[in-house]
Amino acid sequence: MEKTTTAKNNPMKKILYIAVAGMLSLSACKQDFLERPPLDQVSDATFWQSENDVYLAVNAIYSQLPGEGLIYQDGASDNAHAQYPWESTANAVSSGVVSTDLDAGWSYVTIRRQNYFMENVDKAQMDESLKERYKAEVRFMRAYSYQRMVENFGDVPLILKTLHIDSTNVARTPKAEVTEFILNELQEVAEVLPATYTGGKGNEKGRITKGAALALKARIHLYEEDWANAVMESEKVMNLGYSLFKLNEEEAADAQDDYSPWVDFDNEADEERFRLGLRSYEGLFRAKHEGNSEVILDRQYIVQTDAQYLNTYLLPGTIGGWSSVTPTQALVDAYGNYKTGEAADNIPSDAQRASWYDSKSPEFKKEYQNRDPRFYASILFENTPWNAIEDNYTFSWSQGASNMSQTGYNFRKLVDPAAQRATLDNHSNIIIFRLAEILLTYAEAKNELSGPDASIYDALDQIRTRSGMPVVNRTAYADHASLRELIRNERRVELALEGQRYMDIRRWKIAPQVMKSIKNIRNSLAQERLWNDKLYLMPVPQSQIDLSEGLLTQNKGYN
Repeated sequence: MEKTTTAKNNPMKKILYIAVAGMLSLSACKQDFLERPPLDQVSDATFWQSENDVYLAVNAIYSQLPGEGLIYQDGASDNAHAQYPWESTANAVSSGVVSTDLDAGWSYVTIRRQNYFMENVDKAQMDESLKERYKAEVRFMRAYSYQRMVENFGDVPLILKTLHIDSTNVARTPKAEVTEFILNELQEVAEVLPATYTGGKGNEKGRITKGAALALKARIHLYEEDWANAVMESEKVMNLGYSLFKLNEEEAADAQDDYSPWVDFDNEADEERFRLGLRSYEGLFRAKHEGNSEVILDRQYIVQTDAQYLNTYLLPGTIGGWSSVTPTQALVDAYGNYKTGEAADNIPSDAQRASWYDSKSPEFKKEYQNRDPRFYASILFENTPWNAIEDNYTFSWSQGASNMSQTGYNFRKLVDPAAQRATLDNHSNIIIFRLAEILLTYAEAKNELSGPDASIYDALDQIRTRSGMPVVNRTAYADHASLRELIRNERRVELALEGQRYMDIRRWKIAPQVMKSIKNIRNSLAQERLWNDKLYLMPVPQSQIDLSEGLLTQNKGYN
């Protein structure tokens, strides 16, 4: 089933994820005396027959792609505070108090569905080339499922078939072997998958593309510090025709936001550059612009049919949100100076900030002046304007009130004001891979491989100028070490809340330095955090070890 959209916004159609009973139950039915198919469920014998059956089965698997839960990856890092332990494991992981009772994502339900599809798809009578493409889509999603498991746990059982209940105990496969399988799968499916889709049933925009397969390869090579291959796969994606999303004008509500108290504009042209950089960056995540030129893969959502809840999770309680995941002061500090392009130089001590805030001193606001436009597009701070969300709205922190931030800040990135005004759930697609990440992957890997060169500066400049920031100062960042730090910070602010920071601080081995207790803007403790090196990997849930009768082993440091 499909949802038709207007030609103005999207000439193609979106995938509607359909749950298929036969795919979920994974069981056949006994014959009755008339050998009739059951009337209340789908069986193996009746399902895997037509092209449409396969189409429905593939769409059901798409529904397992990660969505709004990616924000909790940042909540488990130094970027954000995930205050509610019942929403995710991020609160426990960020606190450092992790036991073997925690389940940080050890699940084979999705992988079983993917294996089940691969075992049954050849039963269907359909065009063989289309069947191979559908297989490639599912193989990508299975590879992605395993990559996410490896990120959390290291060694995991590599299971490529559905298992009988009596043969479910499988030992952990070395991470290197699982990673090799993933990369081989991605290489093979990249040869089958198209770069784009033409629209219509089975060819909807949002399906897995060659670009998605290559983007995942680039991400894995980066995580594995295989710099040469990370550069190579990034270049392949960069040559596929994607471009950074940009807007040429503001909407009427956005134009009402007064940034003159916050930014010292040189002239009208300077202000226009700032405002369009801000709007371009925040706009690429909104429903109005979903499927734009920067998107390589996103998790599809359909209004009033399949919603996500980022407006609820991110907004403050004063406008209907829960403040589930909120920015840390460390993330706020990471946004640089709009005027110079360098790190912010007006950051006070925690005690000084609290004093200014409590006394309502005019000095308090100076910290938030002349920052990277992405700061204003991403962070709600005291007295920031946002007319798109509500007429004449300015943010004010209500400490201790219901569903309010514990840090003094809220996120506005990933919130869709149009849905808020229409009193609808947010249905913007969740971006999983986009060109900006690939440019940052290329820049990091190329710098680590051979040091600074013009191509690295160009990749970074594309991202910075899109957001209104100055280009990289070639003189200040002329050596490998200084450019490395710039790239890492650029990655932090550009990809904030997109699920990358958790792995970044672990692969860079900086987690012990950055996972410190966090305070709010009044210098009061928001969350106590501890670090232990065992946290580089999550524990295998003890319940799974018990079920395996000890065949599964535990990660180092967990008893």
